[in-house]
Amino acid sequence: MVSTSGTDRLINVWITGEGIEFKSEDSAAQYRQRARRLLDAVQLREPDRVPVCPLVGFFPVYYAGLTVQEAMYDTANACHAWEKYVLDFRPDAFQGPGLVWPGTALELLDYRLMRWPGHGTPPDIPYQYVEGEYMKPEEYDALIDDPSDFWLRHYFPRIFGSLAPLAALPPATDPIAVGNFIPFGTVEVRRALEAALAAGEELSRWAATVRASEQRLQARGFPKLSGGVALAPFDMLGDTLRGMRGIMMDMYRRPEKLLQALDRLTPLAIRMGVSSARSAGHPIVFIPLHKGADGFMSSRQFETFYWPSLKNTVLGLVAEGLIPLLFAEGGYDTRLETIRDLPPGRVIWLFDQVNMRRAKEVLGGMACIAGNVPGSLLALGTPEEVRRYCRELISEAGRGGGFILSSGAAVDQAKPENLRAMIEAAGS
Repeated sequence: MVSTSGTDRLINVWITGEGIEFKSEDSAAQYRQRARRLLDAVQLREPDRVPVCPLVGFFPVYYAGLTVQEAMYDTANACHAWEKYVLDFRPDAFQGPGLVWPGTALELLDYRLMRWPGHGTPPDIPYQYVEGEYMKPEEYDALIDDPSDFWLRHYFPRIFGSLAPLAALPPATDPIAVGNFIPFGTVEVRRALEAALAAGEELSRWAATVRASEQRLQARGFPKLSGGVALAPFDMLGDTLRGMRGIMMDMYRRPEKLLQALDRLTPLAIRMGVSSARSAGHPIVFIPLHKGADGFMSSRQFETFYWPSLKNTVLGLVAEGLIPLLFAEGGYDTRLETIRDLPPGRVIWLFDQVNMRRAKEVLGGMACIAGNVPGSLLALGTPEEVRRYCRELISEAGRGGGFILSSGAAVDQAKPENLRAMIEAAGS
């Protein structure tokens, strides 16, 4: 049985805009109307109209005439681009520029898990993640026994070049604690700590600028779509530790260790979502799903390795009064019956590529569904084609409520007139 203690408190903070210094009474009324519209859809009620919340990637950057490199090295300009997008297009909710990572901080850390403009990609191309085997197959026991120690002494030194000297540190759980500080006297460890401090200062300035921008938009009447973030335990392992090839091999070569690791990471995924949501004062937790899509693994493998730990993560977040927003990247048609097994009216499934008519049939009455407007249509179609597609989607998936109109994937390149047609389609 799922506890809902604390649910009303955090949801009320979000939908009432508690703590927001609104520009006017009209801005406050618009904020509450938009937030209520979203909440009605989430809780499977029929709102005054279908809410529309495009999942934008770097579209605001391009729309403002910036390059990705300029946005990553000038946070104030990136924030101005986001504010211009929101105020010009007026979606029901927005995601801020929090994924436009500051390039200076990445340089200070010598980040190996990403290529970005000037460091592997051209100035106008968004950053790209570099999967690799950052955890060796024989290191499962080390991860399971002490995840924090593994992160500090093994994972961080591999993905942050500036922190490589931390590999020389002894385990933090060694009982003779005084001797643990000997490595801190070395020049190499001192330089690593100096790099960490410099990156922390840079990230603090970045976070403060982003937060101020988001507050300005909220004050103008636009709620944020989500506040927290979490990861599926399988993706925590597959995206950043074992890599695609490694974790797929692990399903065959060491399934027991993989399952143990997923169980170990599940409470960490829950804690990540809870802490970030509470810090933001927002009940919706964004969870991008990567390796559970159709074609990545069989249905049996999905039900064995991917879904149980993800389901437990979702239930853990729901028990804390939160609303998981599961972004199912890729196809999910073969997963619909399985993912139906969640508390009704407590989650959002944002689909990239799925048969939305069937998704409505299977999940209707159980979960709010969203997404499925193709990025290719927004980039290459005409406004009339976009309007027609969105109206048909609303008629199929929006009947009876429980639907949010959104793009199927993060929008980078799109014709402004097409994105505007998508937003206008929700109100027509």
